[in-house]
Amino acid sequence: SSRRRDTKFALVLLARRCVFFFQAEDGIRDLVCSRGHVDMYISQNIYIYIMIFILGSSIGSFLNVTAMRLSNNQSLLWPSSHCDNCNHKLRWYEMIPILSYIIQRGKCNCCKSRIPISAFIIELVTGILYMVSYHSFGFSYDLVISLIFISSLIVLIVSDIEYMIILDEIIAVSSIAIIILDLIFFGLSYTADKIVNGILAFLLMYMVKLIGDKIFKRESMGGGDIKLMFFCGLVIGFYLSICNIFLATFIAFPVALYMLFRRKDNLIPFGPFLAMAAILIHISKIDINTVIDLLIK
Repeated sequence: SSRRRDTKFALVLLARRCVFFFQAEDGIRDLVCSRGHVDMYISQNIYIYIMIFILGSSIGSFLNVTAMRLSNNQSLLWPSSHCDNCNHKLRWYEMIPILSYIIQRGKCNCCKSRIPISAFIIELVTGILYMVSYHSFGFSYDLVISLIFISSLIVLIVSDIEYMIILDEIIAVSSIAIIILDLIFFGLSYTADKIVNGILAFLLMYMVKLIGDKIFKRESMGGGDIKLMFFCGLVIGFYLSICNIFLATFIAFPVALYMLFRRKDNLIPFGPFLAMAAILIHISKIDINTVIDLLIK
């Protein structure tokens, strides 16, 4: 009987070694070790990544328009997409993300004026960030929050770079949407904790502004940067918001040097760097304990 048990145990171990376990969105799927299944799994994942990239680039085109129109107090619905130079109404094939820019060689089909390359970059970057977000969070609640967070920050980056404006309505609507979702799925206690984190991040940035104003004897940053930190704190938490400020400063430093010495430009928006740093921290899924361990080592 002992030999039978040993044989059964050996067969079980052998069977287990012939099975691969793949982490999937809805849990762990047990797939038999065969080339066909593996190829199918890889093909399905590639298809998902491609579709998410297409979704992201499409939304990126809308985010770019949103940033420009809200910054200029224009309607999001009217007029329809058109060339800013000749008012040519864009046809559907002139609005295909990324491809339209490449096919048209960055020019309007009607008047041949240059289309800003920023539109192409935003569509490409948004598609990539959507893919990375899916890779980090899978099909989950966290992915929904991530896409809201990333999309909102992209709008704020564009508006601040192009018009030196951080749009209050984007921060307000996105924050309210995330708070409502947290209330629905996690309850009052969890949501209140997130709001407190946002408020602490807001107060921290306000203190940084006061110190900066005293050191430079003038306004060191706008109120939009402070409001932006509430939004960041709401999503990534207070402690990571501290890291966010340092990382944003690190990213901004070489850019600031270039602008000061080459362009002699004293107006450097800090909001885009805060937003970039927040996106990096968020999609990396790093936590404060990991940051502390890295600093100690």
